[in-house]
Amino acid sequence: MNYRPQLLQSFAGYNLKLFTQDIFAGITVGVVALPLAMAFAIASGLKPEVGIYTAIIGGGLISLFGGSRVQIGGPAGAFIVIVYGIVAHYGITNLLIATFMSGILLFVMGFFRLGTLVRFIPIAVIVGFTNGIALLIALSQINNFLGLTIEKMPAQFFGMISAIFSALNTFNPITLSISIASLGLLIAWRCLHHHCGWFRHLPGPVLVMVSATWVVSFFNLSTETIGSRFGGIPPSLPQFSLIAMSWDSAQLMIAPAITLAILGAIESLLCARVADGLIHQRHDSNQELMGQGIANCVVPFFGGMPATGTIARTVTNVQSGGTTPVAGLIHALTLLLIILFAAPLAQNIPLGCLAAILIYVAWNMGEWRKLIYLKQFRLPYRITLLSVFILTVVVDLTIALEVGLLCALLTFVYRVSNLSRSEAVNLEEYPELKPLMGKIAAYRIYGALFFGAVKLIERLETQLPKNILILDLKNIIYIDTSGMDAILELYRQCQKAGVQFILCGLNHQPHDIAQRMGLFSLMPAEYFYPDLAQGIHFALSKTKAAL
Repeated sequence: MNYRPQLLQSFAGYNLKLFTQDIFAGITVGVVALPLAMAFAIASGLKPEVGIYTAIIGGGLISLFGGSRVQIGGPAGAFIVIVYGIVAHYGITNLLIATFMSGILLFVMGFFRLGTLVRFIPIAVIVGFTNGIALLIALSQINNFLGLTIEKMPAQFFGMISAIFSALNTFNPITLSISIASLGLLIAWRCLHHHCGWFRHLPGPVLVMVSATWVVSFFNLSTETIGSRFGGIPPSLPQFSLIAMSWDSAQLMIAPAITLAILGAIESLLCARVADGLIHQRHDSNQELMGQGIANCVVPFFGGMPATGTIARTVTNVQSGGTTPVAGLIHALTLLLIILFAAPLAQNIPLGCLAAILIYVAWNMGEWRKLIYLKQFRLPYRITLLSVFILTVVVDLTIALEVGLLCALLTFVYRVSNLSRSEAVNLEEYPELKPLMGKIAAYRIYGALFFGAVKLIERLETQLPKNILILDLKNIIYIDTSGMDAILELYRQCQKAGVQFILCGLNHQPHDIAQRMGLFSLMPAEYFYPDLAQGIHFALSKTKAAL
């Protein structure tokens, strides 16, 4: 395995100009990451500093060991639903165990070069669970957006709905006003920031957070803040602590760890592909997974949450001039300096403002147009997307992913099996065979002969000719063990019926599997021919000799 982080490759041709660009980009991304990291942690049922610690340590390690030049790592919105569910059902200690185990899985995936397999997940599955997660994120923030008094927000969809409706009479008008104003400012800034001169470089979430905090502090408004709920953010470095891990806990966390690893791999590699399109360079998917794995193995020892590549911060990095992983390291350093010297300023950040930022992130995260124009797609695509979407929202992301992949697999098998076909050869093209009509039959097989298309061979067993059956596989691109087993069974049926079986046109892959499954040891060598014409010529001579 060639282990070479992108950071080492970026130093070739590195100069002061690129370093300056990386510094400014890293500072910009660090400022942008601050409100998002806190919001993601709070929405996940954790303290705000957990998100910041994850962005510092996890983001720094991903830039240090990852396979993308510009990807920025840290806590991501896609993890909110899963992390919240793990915390609610198993506790924070088990979350740390699941995060550590997911890191091991990610590193193993990268080490064994499985990064490219993520690309085989169908777009319908990705869109379905991305939209489902976005909806759950927005729904989980309704209580903070309205200022509702809910002691503990349930992790499940119906529980959330019930808790929100039960607490509607407790909404805080001041919190609601701050939330609406924050969301409105985010939308307005996105539409108008191009006309604001130099200020257009100011990130919307940072502008909203600073404005809302100033308003709450200046007018001493009665609304819940980071200080009132969490007691503020400690102005200190995260402390290293061993995880209380046991075999029983590890067994319990296997399924959540697999979910975190799969989602982290999908999220990070999709983000890396988006970054590739922006900088016109390719990332190393396997190296990226190993970098993600290292980050998620280390972060739990500092009380952090799962980390992965993040699209919003990565795009901000590229747009701000970031060119190498150095920008990601500067982003982590910027967050570290902020938490050391400006942590007390976070006391008055209103939770309604962070809820508005998360709802805004959730809206941009979802691909809602795919749902609006769903009727334009084929029925299997619609069924897969809607199944994953509904199961993600109502049941569980793991089940949704399993069902989505199963639907996609069945759809693929059905479509490929329909592309495979069998066609009888018109023997009238061979005048010398006219006296032998009914005694010789020849068929061409097209496509892939796999477990979903073996019916093509099985059908021939019911319509065997009297003397000779010729099978032309020249147009077969692939045969699996089920397909070759069907051919072997057809050969046995021909032997029982006293019919000679001739096989033509075995290409490289079919020839290889025929050899491995013992077809050549069962059939005489004289019954194999490179093309149909030679097979028919042999059949003619064989039949005349018999007559």
